[in-house]
Amino acid sequence: MTTKTNTETVTESGTEIFVPLSKLKKSPRNARKTPHSEAHIEALAASIAVKGMLQNLVVEPERDREGEPTGSYFVTIGEGRRQAQLLRAKRKQIKKTEPIRCVLDTENDPQEISLDENVNRENLHPADEFERFRELAETRGWGAEEIAARFGKSPHVVRQRLRLGAVSPKLMQVYRDGGLTLDQLMAFAISEDHARQEQVYDNLSWNKEPHIIRRMMTETHVRAADRRAIFVGADAYTEAGGAILRDLFSEDGGGYFEDAALLDRLALEKLEKIAEDVRAEGWKWAQAFIDFPHAHGLHRYYPQPAALSAEDQQQLDAAQAEFDALNEDYDGAEELPDEIDAKLGELEAEIERLSERQYAYAPDAIARSGVFVVLNHDGTARMERGFVRPEDETAEPETEAVEHGNGGAADDEMVADVQPGSDDETAEDEDTDESKPLSDLLIRDLTAHRTLGLRLALGDAPDVVLIAVTHALAAQTFYRGHDTGSCLDLTAVSTPLGGHADGIEDTEAGKALADRHAAWAARMPQEADELWGFVVALDPDSRMALFAHCASLTVFAVKQPWDRKPRALATADRLAQAVSLDMMAHWRPTGRSYLGRVTKAQIAEAVREGVSDEAAQRMAGMKKQAMAEAAEQLLAGTGWLPALLRTPEAASSADGANGDYAHAAE
Repeated sequence: MTTKTNTETVTESGTEIFVPLSKLKKSPRNARKTPHSEAHIEALAASIAVKGMLQNLVVEPERDREGEPTGSYFVTIGEGRRQAQLLRAKRKQIKKTEPIRCVLDTENDPQEISLDENVNRENLHPADEFERFRELAETRGWGAEEIAARFGKSPHVVRQRLRLGAVSPKLMQVYRDGGLTLDQLMAFAISEDHARQEQVYDNLSWNKEPHIIRRMMTETHVRAADRRAIFVGADAYTEAGGAILRDLFSEDGGGYFEDAALLDRLALEKLEKIAEDVRAEGWKWAQAFIDFPHAHGLHRYYPQPAALSAEDQQQLDAAQAEFDALNEDYDGAEELPDEIDAKLGELEAEIERLSERQYAYAPDAIARSGVFVVLNHDGTARMERGFVRPEDETAEPETEAVEHGNGGAADDEMVADVQPGSDDETAEDEDTDESKPLSDLLIRDLTAHRTLGLRLALGDAPDVVLIAVTHALAAQTFYRGHDTGSCLDLTAVSTPLGGHADGIEDTEAGKALADRHAAWAARMPQEADELWGFVVALDPDSRMALFAHCASLTVFAVKQPWDRKPRALATADRLAQAVSLDMMAHWRPTGRSYLGRVTKAQIAEAVREGVSDEAAQRMAGMKKQAMAEAAEQLLAGTGWLPALLRTPEAASSADGANGDYAHAAE
């Protein structure tokens, strides 16, 4: 068979010829009507540039209306390679006259062989592709960029292939055999530790969702979105020798910090440095913790109202007036100009700074108390000031027993058992000694009778009951850590919620409750002995507000696996009815709060309830993370809540003797 290196008419089918690129045309009888993707053409061009044409084009002569050859050729097989060469010519890598190796075919039906070439072939198994990429990196020493250039892929895609090629051979074979999907294999590939991959695979239950695998693979790691990682920072962590694991197959938010112990140490060291600066404010001590030590049991001082200096008051009034004026001027504007928006932000910050000076800690309180420096949920440091250790408390009045001196049990028996005539002189002395204290036994007897009288009288005095209970609750709420001075045997327990829901203290509702508590704390007298007079002096509305605040802090309706309190949870539902609780004002469904922590079926059900059946069906084929993100947008503003957050409808007449809760609330 003769090979021609020119464009003369060749009649013998199967002859290899070289045709100038400019003389090659797309065949109208090519079976592929859907064009090649731009990415595919890019990949072919990169491959040809490095390795040349690995496959010949198959062509047929173009003929005019009289059937004579025109000198051009239609490409029956290899249209993608023709376009790749045209792309190279456009980029000036080759000339338009570049000779292209082709095989002439004038015997077969062009349409049939074009179809045959695309139908009768089998792509490389993805596992083979992953492993071959890995071998090129290991045997040739090529990096992701070099391999990407030679195969027309992006470096990111090549890195993914390299990571998949590093999966345990055991799991790769399971993938080849159809026991794992590509999504599941990608979840295992988050780490190159073969032993860990196989351990997780062996421990999988029936649920082999990729997010389950990914969570098990990283359960000893810390996400980059964790408050500790945000606070320390990736640079400081890596400089200290820490490694960050990157997930190449999902938006990992910065990866996973592998050394949790190192991260904790760095976070605590940074908090301790901040604590040193805070202590310089004059506090007796400052102590750093990652989590707030809720079980500290310490009494706390709060800042008290303080008069601003004339200069500060003048600045505050001026800033507030300018802020109000700008708000009034742009009240109807749909969007504020950038400079006005920035100015309002500056004024707001100035007003807040000056307003904070209206409350200050007493110098004596600062000298005797300290500060807890803790890590906020958003990765910032938070200072909780004014806590007093027992040894730094002011001296308490001496107890009754100390004042009486000989008030022990032995003395009780001695007094009670004195017999006439046993020691007349001593007995007479005791009877005439006015300074001798009453025995403990008698004191207990008399005060028991007084307690009984108080109970009887207090039950007939509702107004005084409100004062007494408010005093008891407020004493325990604001003066914990020592004798609060209440004679009511009530226990006000306020269980911290931070350990039950991460970041709950940083929510709008959490901040609102903290602000309300701080506002009351600022009004409290410094000493518990003065609290009764403070409560009595309050007007009725303020007294009820204080009572309500203290009582509200004792609510605990958290459902825990080990709890067996169905009646308490049922009462929480009725309490929600009575106060018309609307959780839509305090909570919304996001990927972090709910949607990213439930199954795909539960996400779809939420969208079905909150939006429509059609919306839920449209997202059925999405991956978990994309589904959660889409659901968050769809549910925004719909008012949808999970069943646990919904307030039940008002109790019906079926409650009978239990009463109408709506009426009770009124």
